[in-house]
Amino acid sequence: MKTLDHQTSLDQAARKRIKDSHALDGDAGRLVHFYRGWASSYELDVGREEYCGPMIVAELAAAVQTAYLAKQRTAITVLDAGCGTGLVGVQLERLGFRLIDGIDLSEDMSERARKTSVYREVRGDVDLNGLLSGHANATYDITVCCGAFTLGHVRPDALRELARVTRPNGFIIASTRKSYAEATSFEDEVRHLQDEGVLVTTQRLNDGRYLAEEGAHYWVFQVTDKANVTTEEQL
Repeated sequence: MKTLDHQTSLDQAARKRIKDSHALDGDAGRLVHFYRGWASSYELDVGREEYCGPMIVAELAAAVQTAYLAKQRTAITVLDAGCGTGLVGVQLERLGFRLIDGIDLSEDMSERARKTSVYREVRGDVDLNGLLSGHANATYDITVCCGAFTLGHVRPDALRELARVTRPNGFIIASTRKSYAEATSFEDEVRHLQDEGVLVTTQRLNDGRYLAEEGAHYWVFQVTDKANVTTEEQL
């Protein structure tokens, strides 16, 4: 049986790994290296921190589908952007989604997501801070992004690219840790995209549960047809 001191030590180590991941400045090489070493213990670590973000994001996706999308849930295409080990995908599948694709920067994390068997396809080595060149415009009914908009990971301007691969009148559902929202220009980026007519904020849940140490804001954006206009078409 584990002693209380041993359990406390494990909890502190998990918390340190989570904190260390926030200091990587979005550098793809450093992130890949870090998650290569973390992939095997990632789910245990976030489990110790009562990580409920994936469940909340998946349940928001289910609510959006019921309220706004005419297609049956089994026919809704979903992109899990920054899928990690597949925690969101498992929750989506539990709620009846079947056409789920995942992308993540870390191939080590992606391999674990594939083993869940809830995804049609999982692609590793995909940097959300760049162009999603492997994805055409207007591909998905819903794009979910849980945990990627976190300090040291994905920049706020990645939201535009998530909008591009989402169909007009489709939805993006994202979490932002409170520390990320306070330290970055995410809300400015949201306002900018709204002013351009690229997306509309249909729901924002402030200060929701996320990890034991910190809450998050949860966003639901509806995408317009302007999100799928290329630079050439604009010119």
